[in-house]
Amino acid sequence: MRIGIAATPDVAIPTMDWLLTCQHELVCVFTKPDRPSGRGREIKAGIVAQWAKKHSVNLYQPHSAQDLAPLVRDLDLVITVGYGQLLPQEILTIPRYGFLNLHFSLLPAWRGAAPVQRSILHGDSKTGITVFQLDAGMDTGPIYVQREYEISPRANAGEVFRDLALMGPEAISEAITSITAGDVPKGQSGFGVSRAAKISKDEARIDWNQSAYAIDRHIRAFTPEPGTWTNWRGDFLRISSAQPGPLRKELSRGEISFDDNHVLVGCSEGSTLELVELRPAGKKQLQARDWFNGARHVSGEGFV
Repeated sequence: MRIGIAATPDVAIPTMDWLLTCQHELVCVFTKPDRPSGRGREIKAGIVAQWAKKHSVNLYQPHSAQDLAPLVRDLDLVITVGYGQLLPQEILTIPRYGFLNLHFSLLPAWRGAAPVQRSILHGDSKTGITVFQLDAGMDTGPIYVQREYEISPRANAGEVFRDLALMGPEAISEAITSITAGDVPKGQSGFGVSRAAKISKDEARIDWNQSAYAIDRHIRAFTPEPGTWTNWRGDFLRISSAQPGPLRKELSRGEISFDDNHVLVGCSEGSTLELVELRPAGKKQLQARDWFNGARHVSGEGFV
């Protein structure tokens, strides 16, 4: 087959690497236009664009879905991985076999932009990947392949995404085999549907009125991006690693305590969260105890 891939995040890289070595021809890569990034707001190519240039694969960065139409006419199939744009049906039917999507959940659970994050936040014990035929809906197309994955109790979203991305090539290969064999994909169930809405920076803020177990899920779900944060002395502080600590009913919510070289924060129901790693605004990541030792903490102080 003559294949194109439309992708934006780094989780697409294992599938792109596989496409270079499989029996099919990787004709081109589609990704979003370069955009400003970093403090200097310099225009910088995304990781998918960098990969295409490194491997001398034709690169297109269309500004709209309609710009895709002439670019996919000579392709048998387009694979999408986190492309980040809903495509109209008239575009999806142009390639001989349409568009396949690699999605990071067991559809119909967690349709949308943040499936892994929502799964961890919800406390799911398993997730997986789904390869399905794209239609005009939001992750509603018929399914070719699904693979389950057990979520480690301490895993964050970045770690789960990494593992799921490595499962992608084999599942994509199986789906392509099914397509060439003329197999009909299975329509999605109407049961178990859930939405994985995009995450905002405000949502990533920690609410110390929740239990330590809920906040732990919150931190793992939003690490590394967009990163969970709280307010410390009127400034931004990002917490990247933590775990539920011992019960300390005397701590008010958000109050910080240093106990036997552990930094504890009061949460609801008398629970505490033990901070492991964090990063103050404008500074490098620190072990929580090192941050505490340098913060000159005053008794009763806490996060808000």
